[in-house]
Amino acid sequence: MAASPAKRRHKVRRRADMSLLGGIRPPIAILSALLLSLAGITALGFGRAGEDSVPKAVMTSQQHFAEDGAVAMRASIDESAADLARTAGLFNAGDPAQPDAVVDKIGSVYQKWVGTAVVEISSGKMLAARGENVPVAAIDTAKLSEKDGLSPRMVRLANGETRLLSLELLSWEGQPQQLLIASSSLRFPGISLGKFRSIAVVDSTGRILSSDGIPESEQVLTEDQRTGVERSKKQLKAFAKVAAKRAEEHPLKANVPGEGGYMGVSGSLRGDTFQGDRAVAGYAALTGPEPGKGTVATSLGLTVVAMVDVAEDPTRVTDPLFGLLAAGALLLIGALAVGVLLGTVQRPLLRLFLESRRLTRGDLTRPVRVPRHGEAARIGQSLERLRHQLLGERADPDTAGAGRRGRIGARALLVVCGILLLVWSGPMLLLVNRADATAVVPEQITNDQRERTDTLSDRVRRSLNEGHADLVSVAGLLGERTSPEDMTKVLDRTRNEHARYRSLYVRAADGTILARSGESPRLSDEPKDGATDGGKDAGKDGGKDGRPFADDITVLNDSGTEPVIASYAELSGRDGSTVVGEFRIDFINSLLKRPGLGEIRVIDAERRVLGGNSGYLAFEHLPSARLDELAAGTGQKTGISARAGAVVYRDGSGGVQVAGAAPFVGGGAAKSLNWMVVSWQPAAGLAIPEYNLQNRTVLAGLLGITAAAACLGWLHIIVVRPLREVAKQAESLAGGDRRTVLYPRHHDEVGAIARSLELLRQQVLEQRKRDGAGATTAPADVPAQAPVQAPAGRN
Repeated sequence: MAASPAKRRHKVRRRADMSLLGGIRPPIAILSALLLSLAGITALGFGRAGEDSVPKAVMTSQQHFAEDGAVAMRASIDESAADLARTAGLFNAGDPAQPDAVVDKIGSVYQKWVGTAVVEISSGKMLAARGENVPVAAIDTAKLSEKDGLSPRMVRLANGETRLLSLELLSWEGQPQQLLIASSSLRFPGISLGKFRSIAVVDSTGRILSSDGIPESEQVLTEDQRTGVERSKKQLKAFAKVAAKRAEEHPLKANVPGEGGYMGVSGSLRGDTFQGDRAVAGYAALTGPEPGKGTVATSLGLTVVAMVDVAEDPTRVTDPLFGLLAAGALLLIGALAVGVLLGTVQRPLLRLFLESRRLTRGDLTRPVRVPRHGEAARIGQSLERLRHQLLGERADPDTAGAGRRGRIGARALLVVCGILLLVWSGPMLLLVNRADATAVVPEQITNDQRERTDTLSDRVRRSLNEGHADLVSVAGLLGERTSPEDMTKVLDRTRNEHARYRSLYVRAADGTILARSGESPRLSDEPKDGATDGGKDAGKDGGKDGRPFADDITVLNDSGTEPVIASYAELSGRDGSTVVGEFRIDFINSLLKRPGLGEIRVIDAERRVLGGNSGYLAFEHLPSARLDELAAGTGQKTGISARAGAVVYRDGSGGVQVAGAAPFVGGGAAKSLNWMVVSWQPAAGLAIPEYNLQNRTVLAGLLGITAAAACLGWLHIIVVRPLREVAKQAESLAGGDRRTVLYPRHHDEVGAIARSLELLRQQVLEQRKRDGAGATTAPADVPAQAPVQAPAGRN
């Protein structure tokens, strides 16, 4: 059933609307809009009057420094609580112990508490005490049985200092319950401050509980120094108030997306200036190691604030002229490219669309206006030949051979436009504003790389010392009458409470394993008179007196897929038996995952890699000779011990790298290892002005190339390729091919030309039928015949 005229008109209108969404106009219009927007972005992005006097990289570094302090504080508080709970549990599992023996044992194994005490709960009598006086009066023993009655609490002393009290119960059958109290100061364990930096612990109200780095007024000599001290204290208090308020926000709302790594609230603050120096600070609220998982430390509501004075550089500005010149050049080149597309592609195509529509309506009196170049010229020539054929004329030889002219096609014109846009985008992407040779790395960045690496080195050392202390504590509670089953229970409890061990076992002097928890031991079952399993520095007396190796902590192998790090503690009354713990290398690697330090490696005394925060091969050397030289130079003793160092490297190709190295410095069982932590990162990843300018320049070039590729590619796929096919079909139709049906690919200008050619093909076929039936043709000077109407629905 034929469609009604109204429906046909609706179909034609819908096709016209669809052509507005496709065709040749939208890609060119969008390209123009994108180039205009990019010119505006370029003028604004490069044309700012100046840069911040304190680079963003310095602000971000202070944030990371505060995060390091928060991680160290949280780990220290949680470790202390776990050690006290485990020690009390081990005492409770054994025979009743005297209060003095309990506090003596804790003091000999752990040196982290400033005071310990044992109190009888029922009477409140002090049974034993060591170290600093513990504020027992601040504890209400009647409320210990309530919920959270044994939770740690902070107590403010008369001198203004704050103490953190950890509580545990000592219970033996037939004896009154006792309360074990351990008091610790809220000092940062092993945080390297360097010069001119201060750090503080702040409670939820913004009150400073403890601070370090700012000297007292009586410790300085001059009046200017006293003024600086008072100003630093005042500024730190102001930062503390702001940090405490911001710490109450939700991490997803407080932290900037993409700056992360830290799971809690953290950020940076900008303070006042003093004698040309700007006070900047980072803050970080204590948070758990896993999302949504609280710990003892996180329940205290503490925040860490780290402050440092940074020299401002008021001369660092960006010339706005570059942005204006780049934007002007883009407008000029973009206008030329768009003009080429409009004049040589769009306008001829629209003219052909109108000419083909005119021929299908039967207007054959006027010649077809043939474009000059490309596929449009070929189609125009074919339409002119078809016009002559519909008039019954023979093809003009000159017209038939005109198809050989104008071979510069639309595809070549797109390439020309792409080259024009590449003339602007290419240099922006590869040549302009290169910062590799001129980048100035702020001194504070280098200092922070050194200090943070030193802090990380101390954290690894303390973790190994804590592991050895755990073994000493376990060994002290395993007497000669302890059965293997009870030994296994103690080992299982210790390994479950601490994730640092892959294996814990009790080893007899002859190498026999008496009890074990975890994976199979890597230590040889046979005692040796030296290092075991390839441990080069395991000890000269290893194996004598039942000791598995000479040093308290050692590496058992010097090859393989991962290092085997082990520690031991001797059991009293067991004739050389020892408790051996083998550390998980993943535990050590997890300590190194700190943002803002780049690549981090733990190396041994021979500068072989033992662990890292990213992919590495065990026992390989550092990736470059200059890092090896930095490690060797930092390992040299300066005075009493070696000191951390940092340096900025510039290679021949223009790359800039910031590197730091820090050896193990301090006491404990890990001191004999002579290990070192090395870190390095490219300066290109830092938010410093030169690299900011380079990144904006590269971004502008990428946007230009993307806009050109997207819009010109769109034109090629939607317009040029169908146009080339239509040109070929038009030439075949004009050359005598009357059987091939022409179908439009899209409802656009090219599709409309294809539909017109199909109507012309049908008109030529009808004319041939009339000529074959004996119909006479009109003389050449007679007006053209009435137009042949296409079947319903063809348009």
